[in-house]
Amino acid sequence: MKNQEQKLQEMQFLEQNLQNILMQKQAFQMELSETESALEEIKKSKEDVYKIIGNLMLKLDKKKIQEELESKKKLFETRLKALDNQEQALSEKLQSIRDELTKPAKK
Repeated sequence: MKNQEQKLQEMQFLEQNLQNILMQKQAFQMELSETESALEEIKKSKEDVYKIIGNLMLKLDKKKIQEELESKKKLFETRLKALDNQEQALSEKLQSIRDELTKPAKK
């Protein structure tokens, strides 16, 4: 009986971790989407490019901002891939525990 309680607690802990990972993934996906959108706008733009830094809006080199956004995009993609791997591992572990808990008790 104690083993089953431990499994239930572990399952709850894993579910919370999975929920946190999903929230992080959603945040990074939003950031990635915004970065990709900004990159597209910069590529289309024939005009000067500005960046807001704190309370200032500064005119910056278009190529420099594009490189910065490309780097940011790669970082978000890397983080999302890592979160995908963590999500998959947690999901598999959760499924394993669920399977153990739902197995009929052998006597």
